[in-house]
Amino acid sequence: MTQTTTTGIVHLTDRTPSVTGTEMLASLVPPPQFDDATFESYRADPAHPSQEEAKRTLQRFAGRGEPVKRTGLFRRAPKETPMKPGVYLDGGFGVGKTHLLASIYHALPARRKYFGSFIEYTALVGALGYKNTVDLLRGADLLCIDEFELDDPGDTMVMTRLLGELVPSGTKLAATSNTPPNALGEGRFAAQDFLREIHAMADSFQTLRIDGVDYRQRAIDGHAVVLDDAEYARTVADAGAAGVASDDDFSAVIRHLAHVHPSRYIRVIDGLTLVGLRDVRVLTDQSEALRFVAFVDRVYDAQIPVAATGAALDGVFSDEMLAGGYRKKYLRAISRLNALTHSVSE
Repeated sequence: MTQTTTTGIVHLTDRTPSVTGTEMLASLVPPPQFDDATFESYRADPAHPSQEEAKRTLQRFAGRGEPVKRTGLFRRAPKETPMKPGVYLDGGFGVGKTHLLASIYHALPARRKYFGSFIEYTALVGALGYKNTVDLLRGADLLCIDEFELDDPGDTMVMTRLLGELVPSGTKLAATSNTPPNALGEGRFAAQDFLREIHAMADSFQTLRIDGVDYRQRAIDGHAVVLDDAEYARTVADAGAAGVASDDDFSAVIRHLAHVHPSRYIRVIDGLTLVGLRDVRVLTDQSEALRFVAFVDRVYDAQIPVAATGAALDGVFSDEMLAGGYRKKYLRAISRLNALTHSVSE
């Protein structure tokens, strides 16, 4: 269901979109914020040399590396180690993994290439069936998989099997991932966890470690922005006059997300220029929190500012959740929520 409203105020809770398999396949492209992502526009942090090293390796993976020069008149250039068919970007959140993933997509001269989150690929399998999905993707030049989910063993097995059928047909793979439950740490998505979970495909991947500091926090001081009722009403009204703003009670949105498949969250926010959430509260239910994380990911991909009242969105996940196995997911969502609430005033 495509939203056609061009201006005004709408409610997310009124949107229950359906998406066909064909539409899902057509939507497997980088998010709008990465439409122009290139290796040249990736700003490697000099304090973390692994960023520049990863960029150079990925340029070679995408066929953009500089040729090795001969060292003498009759000397042969040293042979480079052949690249594996897959690369895995291992790093904390906010170090530019998705930017580099999109850069691979744009740089690789290919007739058929796809870019999507793990959840979008599994949704495609759910909509079309495993065999039909394999038939559609077989022969593709490149598959980029952002935020490979390791939390669900069943979905992980399906994706590993799918990739195992595509690689022999010449498909290149590029992936980033989240961590499995109980893999604790400060923002790292450990390569050993990824390779263990996709053991059948591990030999097909070269892992690239990317260190660094969350770039979203470099330019942001303090916490997520919280508006009072008057500021919120004015912000939503202004956004609705210039484009399409949503205005919803936070708890009502959380309940609504339980009835929409996460693969369709992108359609829930289709056409919006602002997301408005009233009376934000701390989440204590794990299922609600994980659905909200998936929703935040899609809002961030679309770069839609968020206006909110009530509790600060960087405190929306309970202390118990932040101490649990999904800690890194919640920290990534907090990082993104901080950036999105600050972008309201930009």
